[in-house]
Amino acid sequence: MFVPTTKQDYGENPIDVRETDTYVNEYVRGFVEKWDELIDWSQRARSEGRFFIDVLKARSKKSVLDVATGTGFHSVQLKKAGFDVSSVDGSAEMLAKAFENGCQHDVVLKTIHADWRWLNKGVNGKFDAIICLGNSFTHLFEENDRRRALAEFYAALKHDGILIIDQRNYDRILDEGFASKHKYYYCGDQVVAKPVHVDEGLARFEYRFTDGSRHNLNMFPLRKNYMRKLLRQADSSKSTPGDFQEEGEKPIRTFYYVTLQRRVMAAADETIALARDYYDSPEADDFYRTIWGGEDIHIGLYDDGADISQASRRTVERMARKAGGLSGKHILDLGSGYGGAARVLAGEHGAQVTCLNLSAVENERNRALTQDAGLADRITVIDGSFDSVPCADASFDIAWSQDAILHAPDRRAVLDEVARVLKPGGQFIFTDPMQADALDDADALQPIYDRIHLPDLASFDFYRAELADRGFEEVSVEELTGHMRTHYARITEELDARRDELGAGDAFVDRMLKGLGHWVSGADGGLLAWGIMHFRKAA
Repeated sequence: MFVPTTKQDYGENPIDVRETDTYVNEYVRGFVEKWDELIDWSQRARSEGRFFIDVLKARSKKSVLDVATGTGFHSVQLKKAGFDVSSVDGSAEMLAKAFENGCQHDVVLKTIHADWRWLNKGVNGKFDAIICLGNSFTHLFEENDRRRALAEFYAALKHDGILIIDQRNYDRILDEGFASKHKYYYCGDQVVAKPVHVDEGLARFEYRFTDGSRHNLNMFPLRKNYMRKLLRQADSSKSTPGDFQEEGEKPIRTFYYVTLQRRVMAAADETIALARDYYDSPEADDFYRTIWGGEDIHIGLYDDGADISQASRRTVERMARKAGGLSGKHILDLGSGYGGAARVLAGEHGAQVTCLNLSAVENERNRALTQDAGLADRITVIDGSFDSVPCADASFDIAWSQDAILHAPDRRAVLDEVARVLKPGGQFIFTDPMQADALDDADALQPIYDRIHLPDLASFDFYRAELADRGFEEVSVEELTGHMRTHYARITEELDARRDELGAGDAFVDRMLKGLGHWVSGADGGLLAWGIMHFRKAA
């Protein structure tokens, strides 16, 4: 971690400096004061023209979050064109210069100092568009940071918002060497900007100014296909050659622009929003804390008694035994709820656990309970959805999930993410309420589908086939549907007997009892299935 200084300092070997936080020390005041010599606002405005203004106006966008404000060129141009602009940057020096530049152009910028990885802690509201320009995304060296930043961008967009990211054409630099007319993007013709070192993990650029001063930036050379893969969760993405070339001119494609349209309230977004709103609601939180046991909100095993919380804990213990030795292992808990399983895995088995869950209410309770248990150093809680995990490839020994994947609008996307984040030979241990294999009468489960706002459930056959396609081998599949039936029956009994303890009111309780009854009758009719599934990723 770099500590801010008054000058750039990369240590004895600058090309070894490959950390996301490097940018904090790179944009020192002396460099920032000269940055506009590199940009040349007047020439840049002529070469770029109304490109981004027209892109945004063509899509009827009004509010724009400029997350890489720099010295303010795009924020000022968009503000003058009538957009409502909020200007973010991770460099306080850049923001100060941007505000000064805005005043010189009779524009008062709304500046926000924020790190992209925690963007929504500093930014309020939703935006029609987010722009991330100036090759800025390449300051993120770790894949986990890139995924977290994109998740934060996505969360700050309105349901039909767009995200525009640009970057250098690093494929050309890596494969063919550096060549640029230095004409369209960095327009200062008296400034020399060129790479002094390039490999697959670093592009170190040097900037030489007219007074003889030199400054550097260390950046990660993002290949275009990699970026496409990173952005694949979006509904549509389009890469176009940059440089704003005139028609008929042979372009030197120094930059690329990627535009993402957030899905327009697609079923997937709506399903995630409904699940998040449900679990964040005071009624649901009260129900799960009071009736379901407070720490484990998943299906239990009832071999040794009818107590719900003890039965739920037995499921965790049986799953942990299947995993084998857990000491020192890094586990990803998908849909972690209140974190009961994570605290068992960390506290009793010595694992390191990352909890990923979409409910902010549950996550806050998880953090509090984890802190009280003295396990905050072993458990990390992340707000997010498990069909877009903000973690790096091959970063976990075990993926763990209990009765959560059924809520995913695209279960295959979840399995793609599990395959991506698991190390070779990593284990996937999970449970999920499912429909029976070869279900003849899907309409019989319609009340359950309606309740969870999904068209269907997965099945044992579904998981076996999909995981095999992703290179997983089956270790064991333990069919335990009877316990699911018992669990929902016990929850029904407990809720009915203790309804006065809840502050939700009779209407909520009656709806919940009716919904629970569908699960009991579905199990009785042989329409549902549940069990503990254990798979291993190919080594």
